[in-house]
Amino acid sequence: MKITFDTEARTATLADGREIDLFGKEAFDTLADLWVRLGWVRKYSYAFSWMGRPIIQLPDDMVRIQEAIFATRPDVIIETGVAHGGSLVFYASLFEMMGHGRVIGVDIEIRPHNRAAIEAHPMKQRITLIEGGSTDPLTVEKVRALVRPGERVMVILDSNHAKGHVADELAAYAPMVTPGCHLLVQDGVMDLVAGMPRTGEDWSWNNPRPAVAEFLAANPEFRAAKSPRPFDESQEVPDCSHHPDGWLIRA
Repeated sequence: MKITFDTEARTATLADGREIDLFGKEAFDTLADLWVRLGWVRKYSYAFSWMGRPIIQLPDDMVRIQEAIFATRPDVIIETGVAHGGSLVFYASLFEMMGHGRVIGVDIEIRPHNRAAIEAHPMKQRITLIEGGSTDPLTVEKVRALVRPGERVMVILDSNHAKGHVADELAAYAPMVTPGCHLLVQDGVMDLVAGMPRTGEDWSWNNPRPAVAEFLAANPEFRAAKSPRPFDESQEVPDCSHHPDGWLIRA
């Protein structure tokens, strides 16, 4: 892919030879797409933390998730994939400000130093950790047992991003999502960056996006959705996201 940006002429020349307005929507979309891809290679999302814990998320995605949580007001967020715990702390702190809500974090291995940091964190009272394979029936049942009758549930899948594993997680956790709440499947960006440095040889097909497409085709109670934009004077600014096609909502 070859793209030429000419700031003096205020044009962009795309791979197909078309010359477009540098300050138009198409040029911005193209530049945003390139920025996301290069940012992945340069590990841009590894440069941020939330309340002292590494979060490994694009700031853009964090803000969109915040908007979704505030708009739908879930009582519980279930997240698979804990890592350093930054995302759990982020959601818990939002719940703290909203005055309600709790987070359940699931991971096949919660490293002792990460567990200690999460359990010592000021947001610990809103976080429950479950160690176990996210698709193990025993783990799934432990999670389900923590959800009280009548609670609104949002699910975020951010563990193993292989297509088969994501499909299994969707089968296990999608039924827990309550109507009007979101199911977010993270890191479909793997499809976009396939073939670039810091990627796997099979990422062009072994990523969350085909699993999501197959899930939607088989589960009409869910539909593809964009994260909420309650305030937007952006003239259609593109999403800079690691989660393309990952936002779903239950009818």
